[in-house]
Amino acid sequence: MQKEKILVTGGAGFIGSNLVRNLMYSFDCEITVIDNLSSGRMANISDLPDINFIEADICDFDFSLLKRQDKIYHLACLASPPQYQKKSIQTLDTCYIGTKNVLNFARKCGAVLLFSSTSEIYGDPLVHPQTESYFGNVSTLTPRACYDEGKRVAETLCYEYSDSVEIKIARIFNTYGPGMCPEDGRIISNFINQSLNGEPLTIYGDGSQTRSLCYVSDTVNGLMKYMEQDCGPISVINIGHESELTVSEIARVIQRLHGQSEKIEYFPLPEADPKQRKADISKAKELLGWMPYTDLESGLLKTIDYFMQYKIQTTEPVAFTGQQVPC
Repeated sequence: MQKEKILVTGGAGFIGSNLVRNLMYSFDCEITVIDNLSSGRMANISDLPDINFIEADICDFDFSLLKRQDKIYHLACLASPPQYQKKSIQTLDTCYIGTKNVLNFARKCGAVLLFSSTSEIYGDPLVHPQTESYFGNVSTLTPRACYDEGKRVAETLCYEYSDSVEIKIARIFNTYGPGMCPEDGRIISNFINQSLNGEPLTIYGDGSQTRSLCYVSDTVNGLMKYMEQDCGPISVINIGHESELTVSEIARVIQRLHGQSEKIEYFPLPEADPKQRKADISKAKELLGWMPYTDLESGLLKTIDYFMQYKIQTTEPVAFTGQQVPC
C-alpha cells in the first residue's frame, strides 16, 4: 500500500514544523516541506530524517517538479506583525500569487487543501466572541492591512477554486509554544525574552486589550482533525482557545511563572491593533470533536523552558538530516 503524500508549505515555521512533527508520528506518510526560510528555521525540522525539504518561494516555485500529493497544508506566510509590516509587498504576494499557485497544484493532482487563515481577518472586531459568520471590522489602509487583507483575498481565491478543489479554511487565533521564533515581536515572545533578560515588560496600550492564547500542540491537533473531517467542498472553522485574558494579565502570569517582578512599561497602542480577540469554537467542537486542553500556565512553562534552551544553543548552522530536494 502506497504511503499517503502530504505537502506542507511553510513547514519550517512555528506552526508548520509542529504540524510536520505530529503528522510524522501519527501517519505512515511521505511529507514534503516547501519553505523559503524567510521566517521559518531549519533548526525546527533538522532532526526529522524522513521528510523532503525544498527551499523555495511558493510565488515562483515550479510545482510541476513535485509528485502528486494527496493532502496539502498551506501555511506559508509571514505571520508576525513586525515581519509582515517590514515585508508588506512580499506578504501580499504570498497571500495571492502563492496561494493561487498552491490552489492550481491542488486542482491538478486532486489534493485536499487546508488553508491557514487567521483571526486577523476579523480586524478590530465589534462582535465578541468572533464566529465564522462574522464579516469583520477591517481597514485596507493601515500597516496591518497587508496581512489582514492578504488573508481575506486568499480566502476568496479558495472560494473561487472550491468547485474543483476540496478546501478547508482554518482561521487560526493566537498560538504560542515551543518552536516559535523568540525574536518574532509578538507579545508572548516579547514578554518571555524581557523576563529572561531581567528587562521591563513592554505593553502597548493600557493593557486592557484581550487575546485568546492556544498552545501549539492543541492548534496542530485541531488542524489535523479538520483535514480528516468531511466538511463539503469548502468550509471555514475557527481554531483557537475559548479563554480570554488581558495583555496585562498575560504579563503578570509570565512574571509569576518565571519568578521575576520586572516593572511594566507602557507605550502607545499601534495603529489598527485589535482591542479584543476571542475565538468562538462552537463549530470546531460540533464538527471536529475538538477543543484545546492545555491550560495557559502549563503551556507557558513549556514555552519559557524552550526559550531558555534556545538562548544557550550554539549559533552554528544546523545539519539537516532529511532529504533536501534540489528544485
